[in-house]
Amino acid sequence: MVVRLSERRPEVSPERLLSECVPPPRFADVRFGTYRPDPDEVSQAEAVAALTARAEKLAQPRTAPSLWSRLRGRTASPDRPGIYLDGGFGVGKTHLLASLWHEAAGPKMYCTFVELTNLVGALGLRTAVDKLSSYRLICVDEFELDDPGDTMLISRLLGQLVDAGVEFAATSNTLPDKLGEGRFQAVDFLREIQGLAARFDVRRVDGPDYRHRGLPVAPEPWPDEKVEHEAAVRRNASCDHFVDLHRHLAELHPSKYGALLDGIGTVAITDIRPLTDENVALRMVVLADRMYDRDLPLLASGVPLDELFSQDMLKGGYRKKYLRALSRLIALARAA
Repeated sequence: MVVRLSERRPEVSPERLLSECVPPPRFADVRFGTYRPDPDEVSQAEAVAALTARAEKLAQPRTAPSLWSRLRGRTASPDRPGIYLDGGFGVGKTHLLASLWHEAAGPKMYCTFVELTNLVGALGLRTAVDKLSSYRLICVDEFELDDPGDTMLISRLLGQLVDAGVEFAATSNTLPDKLGEGRFQAVDFLREIQGLAARFDVRRVDGPDYRHRGLPVAPEPWPDEKVEHEAAVRRNASCDHFVDLHRHLAELHPSKYGALLDGIGTVAITDIRPLTDENVALRMVVLADRMYDRDLPLLASGVPLDELFSQDMLKGGYRKKYLRALSRLIALARAA
């Protein structure tokens, strides 16, 4: 029986959000030894060396704070308590981040930036700080600031956790001092953004998107009837009309998009149409990320996937999000 994602209404507790803060199945078994640096991109080998050195330190349990630091209410932190991998799409940043998490001693946490903000929103800032202050390492994939509220929230969270001795690792397609550009008046929050940037040792990871090396931009869409038939014969497949799906996403908090895919083995979407509404597009980005985390093949009809987002969107402040989503959706469509 074909599942309709547009008919599901999952409920997700804060406890589940916290328990799921581990690398997604696609990256459950990756290690530094399984990363293959491009010999033509020196920065990739340099990033591996830097992360390997940090992993050796993080493999050791956190040292107990001194009496003086306890009296002051804070623990000693390194000058750069975080490492930040900046680079384009598909160069292996998430592979390296997950490898670092696997090597580190616990307690530890791995999440995307969206999942982190959702978690803090569900727990509240004070509770989140209380629960996470004992962690050895927090890894944040796809670090990005989309609005002033996120800037202030994450600035406060990181500041308090760094004071508690927590170390961070993050990936992004934007240098930390450039976060927020083109999306809101970043100059108004420059102090907070610069404060975040100062906490990270920034490492550039260059190279072409490995998902697109020698491959066409997007596979040819299937007819609606073929998508529906294939979904009907595949085990644990979902099948939704594109409009029904994106309207349903508007009724769910993004923190539930992962649970929406529970038990799904293949996602089928018929009649995909070009998007012009930014809100709808950003929800599709989150869904694409959750699908990619779970390595779910995508069956699609309608316009080619590389026409999903308008040209204006691909030139705007969220362009990197949209390009990442296209990269991932096309990879999932090829897998189908």
